[in-house]
Amino acid sequence: MKLTFIKGSGKYDRLDIVASDGPRAPIDCPKQGIIPHDMVHFAVEAEVTTPGFLSLVAAGSDGGFRTGIDNRMAQSVERLVEMFQGEGWSGGPMPDADFIALYRVTCEERGDTPLPITGETIAAIRTRIADLTARWAAVPVGGQLLLELPDHPQ
Repeated sequence: MKLTFIKGSGKYDRLDIVASDGPRAPIDCPKQGIIPHDMVHFAVEAEVTTPGFLSLVAAGSDGGFRTGIDNRMAQSVERLVEMFQGEGWSGGPMPDADFIALYRVTCEERGDTPLPITGETIAAIRTRIADLTARWAAVPVGGQLLLELPDHPQ
């Protein structure tokens, strides 16, 4: 799946997705002071084997806000994305053991099953996010960042 993030001049950036069977509807990405939320999804979904939002869109979901809401495993991925997004907003990482514990509590409070993440997984995702952050910062308004995500089995 090919993902093209386009830096907007206003309140939104945009994500264009082309899955193996063709393009999907564009997705508006509200600016949030860090990389776009769906770019965090890319970093997470590139490292875990559980399909999340992007994989669901590639499989034919409409990409709307409620995509994956009834899919418990996609919700577990969403909780993980939120954890890394929170780190981005707070300005720094928390210790891996604390990250995993908070992730588990967050999942359990929402009825989701936590993914079996490790310190190695966390480090790989953080590395991807750091790389994406630097690359996205270098993209001018109107410019694009092209990424590719391998297909996950559904």
